[in-house]
Amino acid sequence: MATLAENLWAHNLTLVRVVDVTDDYRLMQPPMPSDCYPVIGEAWLPAFGLSRRLPQAVLVAGYEYDWHEAGEDSWVVGVVASDLASSLGDRSATALDEPPPLRP
Repeated sequence: MATLAENLWAHNLTLVRVVDVTDDYRLMQPPMPSDCYPVIGEAWLPAFGLSRRLPQAVLVAGYEYDWHEAGEDSWVVGVVASDLASSLGDRSATALDEPPPLRP
C-alpha cells in the first residue's frame, strides 16, 4: 500500500497575510517593504489561481484590495481602507470627467 510522506495541504493551501497600506495613500508616501506594514489579518487560501481571485476577494471587512506579492512560503496582500479608497476614486473620476481649465 502506498503512503504519503508529506502534508498534502501544504501544496494546496497558502498562507495569505493581509497588510494595511492606507497610510501610503493618506500621507502620499512611496511604498515601503511589505514587512513594514501592520498585519491586520491572515488566512489559508487555495493556492491554485490565487493571483486571479485576490483582486475580487474581501479578505478583511472595510478594506479593498490594492496589491499582492507572492513569496515562497506565503503571500502578502496590501489593502486600503474602503472609505479612503472610495474618496480617492471619486476624486479621480471627477478629475477625468472635467476638462482642464483654459489658460488666458
